[in-house]
Amino acid sequence: MVTDSNLISEVSGTGFIPHLALDFVIIGFHEQELKILILEYENTSLFALPGGFIRMDEDLEEAARRVLGERTGLTDLFLQQFHTFGSLERSDPESMKAILEGKGFAAGEHHWLLQRFVTVGYYALVDFTKVSPQPDLIADRCGWHDYGRLPQLMQDHTRILQFAMQHLRTNLDQELLGFSLLGEAFTMQTLQNLYETILGEKLNRSSFQRRMLQLGLLERLEKSYTGKAHKAPYLYRFKKLGIAPASF
Repeated sequence: MVTDSNLISEVSGTGFIPHLALDFVIIGFHEQELKILILEYENTSLFALPGGFIRMDEDLEEAARRVLGERTGLTDLFLQQFHTFGSLERSDPESMKAILEGKGFAAGEHHWLLQRFVTVGYYALVDFTKVSPQPDLIADRCGWHDYGRLPQLMQDHTRILQFAMQHLRTNLDQELLGFSLLGEAFTMQTLQNLYETILGEKLNRSSFQRRMLQLGLLERLEKSYTGKAHKAPYLYRFKKLGIAPASF
């Protein structure tokens, strides 16, 4: 959750805005499955969403993009702030203490990471094939998990994930979110599979294709010939990231 080991061992957390954190739902799409990037703390059997903190000398958005880049190795990604979580019940100092001690850091009762934090939730849509997951200094692993088979997450991270997915589904009517989740070229069926996976429901094939083409954001490429030209589907790519209605 932090990038400087000195700040982990320091009690006060000098250099970061106190009591304010960031948590990320980082979403990929691979082999018709939504994937979520998860941190694992081996010595405690705990799992969490990637997170971070805001430096005193940076904007909120700047901090979010910095932390996102540290976990994925990518920049210029689709990033959306969706909710702020400030419930008293989200504080879980014992879990954080176990994580710190599991990595060999002293965790006295006044350590800054054991205090209460309000967190700003973001979701990021990424090209699964381009991400190089990197754990933070107190996590052992950072890796992809199938959305339908996630481990139990610490603190209120399951609630944060649920909020992110609901926001994503709701805003499919305003934002063509597939832009960051697919490769540069894809079939109409792959795009439909993505929408169906996010929405959790089947869509009519003809209606979906007609609606996508009406948006004017797709560019059709040459057919990908496989020896059976009449069966080869057209490939498409997005002209650019845009905002448009996409209800079905």
